[in-house]
Amino acid sequence: MDIWQKLYEKAKAEYHPEDVSPFVYAHHVVCALESENGDVYAGFCIEGCSGVMNLCAERVAALNMYVNSGQTVIKRLIAFRDAPPDEKVEGSGMPCGACREFLMQLSYKNRDMEIMVDYGKRKTIRLWKLMPSWWGDNRYKTGEDS
Repeated sequence: MDIWQKLYEKAKAEYHPEDVSPFVYAHHVVCALESENGDVYAGFCIEGCSGVMNLCAERVAALNMYVNSGQTVIKRLIAFRDAPPDEKVEGSGMPCGACREFLMQLSYKNRDMEIMVDYGKRKTIRLWKLMPSWWGDNRYKTGEDS
């Protein structure tokens, strides 16, 4: 079993769309990531009617990694809805803008993380390719906090 299959299986285990309440829906998008030290963490999307509490699967997985280990660096990430990422399906497996931003802010090294684009072909893309000329590059390079 390669690392991508391991990540896929870990994420797939979280996929079981459900109404948590009449206002909250969860487990309809899932994610698994491999941290810098090789540990695997999973997450699922949770959305409420107000929009304020919405969390994407990618951010939940990254938060699980940080809360449980203190790690901030991600090597690989896979996210999907009901089927593994497929480049023929527009947007399949791609983190939203808020997730991309959070992942970049979590660690400068995350710019080099691999994101699964096509599971069948094992095609990936690096986060920095999705965020060229990112506004925060200079802050990381200079070490400035604000």
